[in-house]
Formats: sequence, C-alpha cells, structure tokens
Amino acid sequence: MRNIDVHEVIDNARFNRFHWMVLFWCALIIIFDGYDLVIYGVVLPTLMKEWGLSPLEAGALGSYALFGMMFGALFFGPLSDRIGRKKTITLCVMLFSGFTVINGFASSPTSFGICRFIAGLGIGGVMPNVVALMNEYAPKKIRSTLVAIMFSGYSVGGMLSAGLGIVLIPSFGWQAVFYVAGLPLLLLPLIMYFLPESVGFMLRQGRNDEARKVLQRVDGNYVAQAGDNLNMAEVKGTGTPVLQLFREGRAMRTLMLWLAFFCCLLMVYALSSWLPKLMANAGYSLGSSLSFLLVLNFGAIFGAVGGGVLGDKLNLPRVLAVFFAIAAVSITLLGFKSPTPVLYGLIAIAGATTIGSQILLYACAAQFYSMAIRSTGLGWASGIGRNGAIVGPLLGGALLGISLPLQLNFMAFALPGAVAAIAMTLFAISNQRRAATIAAPLSAAQA
Repeated sequence: MRNIDVHEVIDNARFNRFHWMVLFWCALIIIFDGYDLVIYGVVLPTLMKEWGLSPLEAGALGSYALFGMMFGALFFGPLSDRIGRKKTITLCVMLFSGFTVINGFASSPTSFGICRFIAGLGIGGVMPNVVALMNEYAPKKIRSTLVAIMFSGYSVGGMLSAGLGIVLIPSFGWQAVFYVAGLPLLLLPLIMYFLPESVGFMLRQGRNDEARKVLQRVDGNYVAQAGDNLNMAEVKGTGTPVLQLFREGRAMRTLMLWLAFFCCLLMVYALSSWLPKLMANAGYSLGSSLSFLLVLNFGAIFGAVGGGVLGDKLNLPRVLAVFFAIAAVSITLLGFKSPTPVLYGLIAIAGATTIGSQILLYACAAQFYSMAIRSTGLGWASGIGRNGAIVGPLLGGALLGISLPLQLNFMAFALPGAVAAIAMTLFAISNQRRAATIAAPLSAAQA
C-alpha cells in the first residue's frame, strides 16, 4: 500500500489539459457572474429617467443585489463544505442567471429589486466556491496567477455588460441586456458534466476511487493503484468552521482581511454603480460615460493578472497594500479636470487597483485558509465585504443627492483605499511574525 500526499501531487503537477478545463469553466461562470452584477450600473441612467428615481432611491435599488450577495456568500460558502462545491456552484448559477433574465420583465422598482436580491444570492454564493475550486487544483508555483486569470472573468463580464449596453439599449431598451443573461442556463448541463468536484470533499465522503482518477488527470506522472492511501492534511475540520477562522493565530489576519474586503468592495461598487452617472453629470454623453465603465473593467484584467504574477514572485499581501494605496490616489485624481487620454488612463489604473485588487483578495484568502475551512473563510470574508458593497451605491446616491462638487465625490470613494492599504500592511506583518514563530522551534530542533 502506498501513502500518497494529495497536496504534494497537486502542488508539483505541471499545468496541463485538466487545469485548462477547470480554468475555462470557472472563468466562464465568473464572466456571467460579472455580467449580471455590473448590469445595474449599465442600465442605471436609463432606469432613473424611465422610473423617475432620485439618486438616493437608485442607490437603494442597486443595493438589493448586494444584500443578496452578502447572504449568498455567508450561506453558500459553508454549505459547499457540506454538500460539495459542484452542487453549490450549480445551484448558484441557476439562481443568478434565472432571476437576472426575469429582471428584464420587471415593470416597477419593487419587482426589479426583488429579482435583483434573489439573483444576488447566486452571484455572492458562486464566487467563493469557484475561487476555492481553482485554488485547490492549481499548481503551487502559479496559484495566485491562475486564480487571478480565472477571476478576471468578472471584468470580462463587466466589459460585455457595458459593451452590449452601448449597442442594445438605444435600439431595444434596457430589458435586452438582461435577456442575454440566460445563456448560462443553456450551458448548465456542460458545466455540470465537465466541472470536477473538490478532491478534498471526495475524500471526506469516502469516494477514494473517484479521487484517485481525478489525481491522475491532475498529474500525468501519478498512476493510481487500488490500494493507494490518499492523505490530505486538514481535510476534516474540528469544531465550528466559523470559529476556526479565529484560532491558531488567525484572528488578527482574519479581521484585517474582512476590513480589506469591506473597503475594496465599497470602492468597486461605488465606481461600478455611479461612474457612468457622475461622468454624465460632468457633461459626457451616455455612450461616453458607459465607455468609462468599459475601461474600468479593462484595466481590472491587467491589474488582476499582473498582481497575480507579482504575488507569486514576491508577497501577495504586500502587493495588495501597494495596489490599494495607488487606488486611493488614482480615484482622487478622477475628480479633477484632465485631458481625455489622462482621464482614461486614471480610470484604467483605478480599475486595476480596485476590481483587480478584489480578485487578488480572493486569491490571498484562499491561500491563507486551510482546505477544511477554505470555503467558509472565503464565504465569510466575501459576506462581510458585501456590507461595503451595499454601502458603496448608497454612499454614491447620498453624495449626488446633496450635490457635492465632483472632486469631493471621488475623494469620498478614494478614502477606503487608504484604509485597505493599512489593513493589508498589518496582515503582511502578522503573517511574517506568525511564520517566524513557527520557524523558530523548527530551527531549534534541527540545531
């Protein structure tokens, strides 16, 4: 009988066709997730005009989906540790895709808000699970990069949403962009067939034969044998998963992660919801203001992938601290008159360091928490962060309602970036101290 360390097999595997498959399907899910989320910012100027919404009412309406995302992340994150990632992801796709399509038939702000809330449950629930699945199967050397590439699908979805809004809304009305969201329902059988289950979950369920077959696909050098004993550290958690987030020296870092998630998501959703409207108020046409949203998400792709590469080579928490500091500066500068090329550049940098940083935060949390509590850790970080996502659109609506100068609006959006930079600096310092504490007894034992 051979003892096989599952982590070692996955960590040292070469990137192959199996990894491509996991990356493709997870990224595709996130693309539609991002599409369904950004869609509100795309239709917001049209809805405000058609339904006569005040800025505060529009901000509140935008928060319904974000409330749903908060509850979805808190519920579906821990649920997947019990029923498996594959089933949970399937449920979430059905929720966010189905109710986004139904949104296109809404005839009042009330029915619109209810559909957005239910869709938000699926949007918030799917994120921590696809991140956990990608992180679980990614080779160690390129883990941050692969999670960042996968999560860049969020920005691709946002770009699709803005691009289709520019094309479809003038000709077919705002409803048309919601109907496009039904495509994942047609792809659901393929997603269910090709997307693998978590190997850790299979081992907890005693499905060892299935786990061996999956490991063969992960690493072609591993040839499964019936008697192989698959070992996976921390496959089984002890006690309540949520309490585990604060044990074994994790409390400080968990709280700093939550604060960074809160601040980052506040910036992301404040900009995604109100950037077109702020730019329209500054004198730009609807088409031009939607193109700013396009550039914001385009910049996020470079920020996420570039940050992922830097995180694999350097130190991901420190990279995030620098990104957040840059975000605070770039968003502040958006409030001042600039030549158009400079303005587009600032928006791209803001996208790279806000939406891009959100993606990198998920990668950071996935690497920080062990497999037994990974989905719970991601779900709670995302869920707590959703409070920031809820505050963002409401803050934008309140600021527009009191008619502040453009500069002060953007300075208010930038302040959370400075707070997040401090939070990730403290996280990195705590990480370093914890590593030194663990290393000291090992060095003494070797001596």
